[in-house]
Amino acid sequence: MREQGAPPAPLDINAPEFGDYYDELPLWSAPFGQMLLERVPLSPGMTIVDVGAGTGFLSIELAQRCGPTATVYAVDPWAPAAARLRRKLDYLGIANVRVLEQDAAALDVPPASVDLVVSNLGVNNFENAGAVLAACRRALKLSGRLFLTTNLVGHMQEFYDVYRAVLEELGLHDRLPALDAHVAHRATVASTRALLEGAGFTVRDTVTGAFRMRFANGTALLTHRFIGFGFLPAWRVIASPADEARVLARLEARLNTVAAAAGELLLTIPMALVEAAPTGGA
Repeated sequence: MREQGAPPAPLDINAPEFGDYYDELPLWSAPFGQMLLERVPLSPGMTIVDVGAGTGFLSIELAQRCGPTATVYAVDPWAPAAARLRRKLDYLGIANVRVLEQDAAALDVPPASVDLVVSNLGVNNFENAGAVLAACRRALKLSGRLFLTTNLVGHMQEFYDVYRAVLEELGLHDRLPALDAHVAHRATVASTRALLEGAGFTVRDTVTGAFRMRFANGTALLTHRFIGFGFLPAWRVIASPADEARVLARLEARLNTVAAAAGELLLTIPMALVEAAPTGGA
């Protein structure tokens, strides 16, 4: 048993298993997560729900920053991520995170029991975002707060400008509506506000910003592993199966030309953090 005030036992960075559990913020989530961590309230004894927790970097960070009297519920139906989070918690000796491997729309916590709900890019991936936010509203105390981050319309605009030029160059004008629909499905500040208001929240504050992702060229972008599972499947669909190979080949070549002229390939990621409270609350 750790005595109060005593630091936890140090971890051996040379242990074979250390690398399996060591995490810096995931590349894509890092700027959004930092924006959130700079602004969320942190107090001992808080009850926190992390919606779309994934492998849990935000849950683990909040559990430690609020101290051992806080409780964090890490909610995500993604089984491999939940399994890794449980292993990390066990290895790190963090006892105040509860992993709920479930759809957040069926959030399994008592009503009006939660002080803080966070979701770092989670709302982007909810098929039932309204139901998830309504469940969060039921779980929150009237004095509670919700903080979510999202990327916005304009995301990777440099890439999509090249994609559009490629489709036009190849005469695939019938695929332009698919490209437009894909670009337009990103959130806006207004659409996020409307989503929250529809779930019983009042928006208290919105902070916007942007960061840039840098790649050596188009080849590096299209072979990057995160891009490969996070974005490439949707980019393939835009092209259609019959034209996918030649569209991607031409896209890679055009991006490489852009990068050669500029010295690198830069993609801008606009982002927002929204703070909301239950309507009628403090």
